[in-house]
Amino acid sequence: MQLTGQSIIGTRRTTGSGVAFFASNARTGERLNPPFHPASDRDLDEAVALAAAASVEYRALARGHRAEFLREIAAQLEALGGALIERVMLETALPEARVRGELDRTANQLRFFAGIIEEGSWVDARIDTGDPKRKPAPKPDLRSMLRPLGAVAVFCASNFPLAFSVAGGDTASALAAGNLVVVNAHFSHPGTAEMCGTAIAAAARRTQMPDGVFSLLFSRSHHIGQALLAHPLIKAAAFTGSRKGGLALAEIARSRPEPIPFYAEMSSVNPVFVLPHALVQRGEPIAEGLHASVTLGVGQFCTNPGVVLLEEGRDGDWLVAALGAKIGATQPAPMLNSGILENYCRLVEDRGRNARVRRVAQAAGDGGAAAALFETDAETFLESPELADEVFGPASLIVRYRTLDQALEIAAAMEGNLTATIHMASGDEEAAARLVAALETRVGRILFGGYPTGVEVCQAMVHGGPWPATADGRSTSVGGRAIDRFARPVCFQDAPASLLPEELRAGNPAGIWRIVNGERTRD
Repeated sequence: MQLTGQSIIGTRRTTGSGVAFFASNARTGERLNPPFHPASDRDLDEAVALAAAASVEYRALARGHRAEFLREIAAQLEALGGALIERVMLETALPEARVRGELDRTANQLRFFAGIIEEGSWVDARIDTGDPKRKPAPKPDLRSMLRPLGAVAVFCASNFPLAFSVAGGDTASALAAGNLVVVNAHFSHPGTAEMCGTAIAAAARRTQMPDGVFSLLFSRSHHIGQALLAHPLIKAAAFTGSRKGGLALAEIARSRPEPIPFYAEMSSVNPVFVLPHALVQRGEPIAEGLHASVTLGVGQFCTNPGVVLLEEGRDGDWLVAALGAKIGATQPAPMLNSGILENYCRLVEDRGRNARVRRVAQAAGDGGAAAALFETDAETFLESPELADEVFGPASLIVRYRTLDQALEIAAAMEGNLTATIHMASGDEEAAARLVAALETRVGRILFGGYPTGVEVCQAMVHGGPWPATADGRSTSVGGRAIDRFARPVCFQDAPASLLPEELRAGNPAGIWRIVNGERTRD
């Protein structure tokens, strides 16, 4: 594919305005062609206006037509094949196997949401039929369901150039719900963004979608992203990135004349609790699993375990030493971009200078981020809130507690996280039950005996958590419930049958599950 460096505004391309910028080879720093032209304010206005104008037409399309669109996007992405994979590897330094896996996931989650559209029950249709003879007042006929919001802004993630970016889960779920999408491309992988945006535009043409169903804006500065979020025709937005960036955007979304839903995934340390009997019975495989999870993707996953809690004593000492040996032997590797690497190195050095924190191990060598392992005691951790801050990269902190009550105190004091993990064995049941009671108020997903890296795309998955893991802990950015973020309930009272959506009509022509007079039925 020949890259143009131009933003995609519905069915046309634009060179925008301002100074062009280039992507960089994430391993060598070499400049990559072509130059990318920042979108102008006029481009932004046109993209959002197109989306708003197409909203009525797109939401009125048959379910099968929207599903066809999502499946065609998946097919167009897969057709890019090696060219897309090569560009992702150049711009991110991610290995080929990881990129291929992420491409598969991106295509599969598009097909996943296509299936949700076709099945149709996600709209949560509810009907309470009227009774004009009811006394003392007639009962109205009430019918409600989830309806799309309108134009949605999607901010691409640096660490998932496919699965959480232009054609990723936010775009897929927003389109599935009947919304139009305007994407703010990430500056560190613009070539990847253009290739994916071109695939979506091609799918829109092939399936005859309305002009404006999708647009893609390039920018090196924060201006376009901030202006996009503030635009009065944008009705919701989704973001995956740093806490600093997420908080700044959340403030814009909140301060608008019309505040809008803003779904931000921002930071998480994903605590891992290794209970005493599990430590004795499975110490070696736990050390291996933790090492693999901490260093997976050079630690550039939102679910890497940044804090591991162990009881004081010889068994815990052994695990710390074993994990430290593995961390120390890890080969340094390049990160997604130079800014992320610089920030990681600074945070590791800051942690190493803390007199109450011991540097257990740090990998030696050049060529990128050096994995690191630190250790502290529970009292220090509780007294030093900064030790619970995310270090984005292949580093983790061991926290040693004396009693279960102390571990529970830590669990209750931690900020909101995406995940928490409990390693338990026979004899740990009571402790685990108490931990679950504490953790379910602090995280979105509790794992047992596993490792937090890796998120299954399925109906039951929750990839969210209380603040500041996400801006809205009631939501998930992965799984079937992700579609709910971009819809709101609308109720029709005593509406003529001809004006009701198909999903709410008598006889259930949509064939979906509904709640009718309090009973779940397909009748």
